[in-house]
Amino acid sequence: MVPTKTDRDLRLDLFRGLALWLIFLDHIPSNAVSWVTIRNYGFSDATEIFVFISGYTVAFVYGRSMYLNGFLVAAARVLKRAWQIYVAHIFLFAIYLAEISYIAHSFENPLYSEEMGVLNFLNNPDVTIIQAMLLKFKPVNMDVLPLYIILLIGFAPFLWLLMRSPTTALLASGAIYSLSWLFEWNLPAWPQGVWVFNPFAWQFLFIFGAWCALGGAARLSRAINSPVTLTLAVLYLLFAFFISLTWHVPGLGAYVPTVVGELIYPIDKTNLDVLRILHFLALAVITVRLVPRDWPALKSPWFKPAILCGAHSLGIFCLGVFLSFAGHFVFTEVSNRVPVQILVSVAGIAIMAGAAWLISWYRTIERQGSGSGSGPKTQAAKPSLAGGDT
Repeated sequence: MVPTKTDRDLRLDLFRGLALWLIFLDHIPSNAVSWVTIRNYGFSDATEIFVFISGYTVAFVYGRSMYLNGFLVAAARVLKRAWQIYVAHIFLFAIYLAEISYIAHSFENPLYSEEMGVLNFLNNPDVTIIQAMLLKFKPVNMDVLPLYIILLIGFAPFLWLLMRSPTTALLASGAIYSLSWLFEWNLPAWPQGVWVFNPFAWQFLFIFGAWCALGGAARLSRAINSPVTLTLAVLYLLFAFFISLTWHVPGLGAYVPTVVGELIYPIDKTNLDVLRILHFLALAVITVRLVPRDWPALKSPWFKPAILCGAHSLGIFCLGVFLSFAGHFVFTEVSNRVPVQILVSVAGIAIMAGAAWLISWYRTIERQGSGSGSGPKTQAAKPSLAGGDT
């Protein structure tokens, strides 16, 4: 299946925008507002949403390019996008470290450097910069973009296979996922350890998103709409919810049979545990049932901020990283009372939405070739197939 312009689904932007907000809230340490995020009520979190939708949109954008222009042109465009994200990552790294170092020095609090993982940079800046350029050194909260870069670098051959034999491509991705667990494949990090998000494992969710974009979702529609599937999804979410409650209320752990605990633990995020994948799929099944593609509320002004953030995800993600540390600074130096945490969280999301609106407005007037114009319309929030913000 070759996607067309009319195939663009506003739900992708909506839920990727919501995922960016949830990631921002989760990245602020000791943030009471992060209790509203899904990580506290099941096995998966916003990262799975972001990676799946990224795979879906990349296939949507570059699948049509490969169909019209061939493998080499599409592969070149995918690699160009990977390069753009790499440049954004390096700029984010430099400015993020400058932000942390300045605040740590100004307030004479070296704990900032230790907590955010930049102590190695302060002690060995020359080596650290080289390792950062090699994507081996990543401060706290900066693991998502390197994962995305690696996934894009290896995506073109998978896209070629997806457009010819989708089942074979998905099986190949599943094989890589299985082998990464069997042989403990991962990429090395610096100064020690491995990547927080193992690309050999997380590629499966990315490729599954691409598979869904290129006809897989249509093939699954009958199963998704089945009452049996819905029942299983609800039961699994209830099971995950109960297990997650035991993390916060230890006394409930006594009601979990020992054999169940031995089977499910540890629920590994680094290597994308199967339980996390199943939890995401259960959420996806229910979401698709509750939020149809033609849902009128998708064009409501209430959802427009999240849709705009999802449409311009790269810049908004980078902004969210800065804002999360700014929130941590406020909690540490000003106040960490709950009203302050709510104010900081709401203000951060508002800033992200405002920045997304500004980006969309600028792109709108740029396309019009005029220096005037009112706010961006929802249509302008949708990236073009020629190379939008994927």
